[in-house]
Amino acid sequence: MKRFFCLVVLFLASLSCDKDKDSNNGNPFLPNYSFEVTLNMSFPQYANLAFPSNAVYVNSAGAGIRGLIVFNGGSGNYLAYDAACPNQALSDCSTMTINGINAKCPCDDAEYSLFTGLSAGKKYPMKAYRVQVIDASTIKVYN
Repeated sequence: MKRFFCLVVLFLASLSCDKDKDSNNGNPFLPNYSFEVTLNMSFPQYANLAFPSNAVYVNSAGAGIRGLIVFNGGSGNYLAYDAACPNQALSDCSTMTINGINAKCPCDDAEYSLFTGLSAGKKYPMKAYRVQVIDASTIKVYN
């Protein structure tokens, strides 16, 4: 009987695991929206993404909460984050700006690394999104 009970518990636990269920990181400040944006790096507004350690701000309709910060981490590795400050309630000052290889929140002057999405002493990291490389000049960012 104990063996049967253990098997049932393991089966139920495996059903509850879903790595893509919520990309909100448990953050109460940022809602979780579904979207999909395709960026063509041959367009001038995204041309900086062709070079490692460069980032662009994408402010298209439906792209994240406050727009996106897309970063070329090098070796064909692109990272995308929401431009909303992760440790602030949404307000007039809660849209981050790009500052070299960091993103800066004007509400509290916190700087987040675009390589990791983390800021020293802050509870929540930047909200990360999925990135798919379509070809040498096109990437798709989605949630």
